[in-house]
Amino acid sequence: MSKIAIMGAMPEEIEPLLAKLENVQECIYAANTYYQGEYKGKEVVVAYSKIGKVFATLTATMLIEKFCCDALLFSGVAGAISDELQIGDLVIADGLCQHDLDITAFGHPYGYVPEGEVCIPTDVNLRNIAKAVAHEKGLKLKEGVIATGDQFVANPERKEWIGQTFKADALEMEGASVAVVCSALNVPFFILRAISDSADMDAGFDFDAFLESSAKISADFILEMVDRIER
Repeated sequence: MSKIAIMGAMPEEIEPLLAKLENVQECIYAANTYYQGEYKGKEVVVAYSKIGKVFATLTATMLIEKFCCDALLFSGVAGAISDELQIGDLVIADGLCQHDLDITAFGHPYGYVPEGEVCIPTDVNLRNIAKAVAHEKGLKLKEGVIATGDQFVANPERKEWIGQTFKADALEMEGASVAVVCSALNVPFFILRAISDSADMDAGFDFDAFLESSAKISADFILEMVDRIER
């Protein structure tokens, strides 16, 4: 039977998931807490990594190597680059890149290191499952490149540069590191993000309220995917 990892970056992103699991057991390992449980008879392991690429790499590796998960679903929030994305929209990654990785001084393109690749693709089957879930739930789902870096990007010029350089639609701080781990270990993975900030966002926007509401929508979405993943 498959064991599915579900990962977020912040506790708010996994709390709605934990509320719907059965037989939950906590395991503290490598300075983090992992929640092992069941959803409709399927084994799942849930964890939040903390923010940033290093913590995300550590958590994704532990979910696969220690807890023997053979698929990984990531849910969280992201900032919009594309003008088509508004606050609350859902975007899934067809590929992920690292916008802050720069060894261009050695003649390489942005985001590239030798023996690596600029953009790592996500699993096609998991993306197709997501599209089916979105269709049935009547949710709009955009598919595109998501850029990752260890910085919260609020500068419009930097966002535009990332968009043009990597053909990216959104940016966040964990996804590409999860992609590196899963690609190296040959584990199918999927990244879902709800847009938390955009170019035309309202100055009165309440991020905490948005995070709570989007986490519930994302949790329902991810668990519906879990239900459809074949054993």
